Amino acid sequence: MIKQSIAEAVLNEALKTGGDYSELFMQDSEFNTIQTVNGHVEQASYQRKAGAGVRVLKGTRCAYAYTADTSDEAIMETARAAAAAIDGVAEFETKSFEYRKGGAPYERRFGTVTNDERVALLREGSEAAKAYSDEITQVVGRYLDADHRIMVCNSNGIWAEDRRPRTRIFIQSVAMKDGVAQTGAASPGRGMGFEFYRGVDMKELGRKASKQAVTMLHAPECPAGAVPVVIESGFGGVILHEACVHGLEATSVGRGNSVFCGKLGQRIASPIVNAVDDGTLPGEWGSIAYDDEGTPSQRNLLIENGILKTYLVDLLGSRRMDGHPLTGSSRREDYTYAPTSRMTNTFFADGKDDPEEMIRTMGEGLFAAKMGGGSVNPLTGEFNFAVSEGYWVRDGKIISPVRGATLIGMGADVLMKIDRIGSGIVLEPGMCGSLSGSVPTNVGQPRIRVSEMTVGGKGGKL
Repeated sequence: MIKQSIAEAVLNEALKTGGDYSELFMQDSEFNTIQTVNGHVEQASYQRKAGAGVRVLKGTRCAYAYTADTSDEAIMETARAAAAAIDGVAEFETKSFEYRKGGAPYERRFGTVTNDERVALLREGSEAAKAYSDEITQVVGRYLDADHRIMVCNSNGIWAEDRRPRTRIFIQSVAMKDGVAQTGAASPGRGMGFEFYRGVDMKELGRKASKQAVTMLHAPECPAGAVPVVIESGFGGVILHEACVHGLEATSVGRGNSVFCGKLGQRIASPIVNAVDDGTLPGEWGSIAYDDEGTPSQRNLLIENGILKTYLVDLLGSRRMDGHPLTGSSRREDYTYAPTSRMTNTFFADGKDDPEEMIRTMGEGLFAAKMGGGSVNPLTGEFNFAVSEGYWVRDGKIISPVRGATLIGMGADVLMKIDRIGSGIVLEPGMCGSLSGSVPTNVGQPRIRVSEMTVGGKGGKL
């Protein structure tokens, strides 16, 4: 992307006003997206995005500038713009580069894939979804792929290159009766090439989306109350992601804005809880070889037997946190953002409990088969999550689907009340937004049970 001699000159230029660290990030990405409605192509686009960003640090002060012009002259001018925000005289120079190169599995490159192949996937899934029931009135399909080529070098002497292919497909079904509509969706994705779709059954994907929509269409409103809740594998991991691990990112902890500040080595969860953020999993949606500061990705054991073991920390966060070790967690959406600490693939580790026993012994409560969106306050840990597919349990048996359920609570409380964890982790892809933009992350878990949670709903007793 750039000659070594030019990159070194850019980094030194950025240090001229007294910075103690400078960094150059370069990106060249290609995107393909297609959307269908009832099998008909509504939108199709190709985009290429390239640019560079220069960051300068002086202690915990940070300056960042970026440009879409990747000529040597433009990048040098960008370095000067970042340096202008720092006052002082040059004290540091760039060290000799240590080269690091990585990349995700990429057998079938997206540039060799035709739009006919992409559309064929969407139509196969859409046709199966539409055929599931006469109550399915609309099926929306979306396909995306992205090929990210990035390079980051810094004045500490790191030069890292990474290639990050990603692809994902969505089938969303709408079921309607008597003016009432419910939706269902399925949306797998991986950090690999088009070969991913060899293992995707598009017909089953379509049927899965429609089954959820039709089931929820005929479901009564969920009762409200404080009851046991069993949360299914996969998207259930959004509870860990939002209600806990956002509060473990240096973005929050380094500024004292987290309920988990100062709790390293302390119990923050039930003794059966082990939680992990692992960016090294081959071909996964949230995986990276190197983070956006050039630090190798790694497996971070966040919680071990209920004890908080580490935070997720980038360089600036480390400086704010008395030198906490880097965790390979520095990420950004693209070159228009400075990086900060972010998750990759985050999940509860396997436990030893019987998934069926969780429901059999829970008495009356909610089985959250699929989680939806939600919100959380990292400072307090308060959260509110929608349940997109739920079932009411009485006397240890599922008696009815329910719709409109929400889970309300405090992340720290929920972690302490997890009393069952099964085996069989399922990871599900999503996009996570924070200070450095939107990045691909996986959430996941085996089936778990929380002994008591507040369930919101508009329904009465079933």
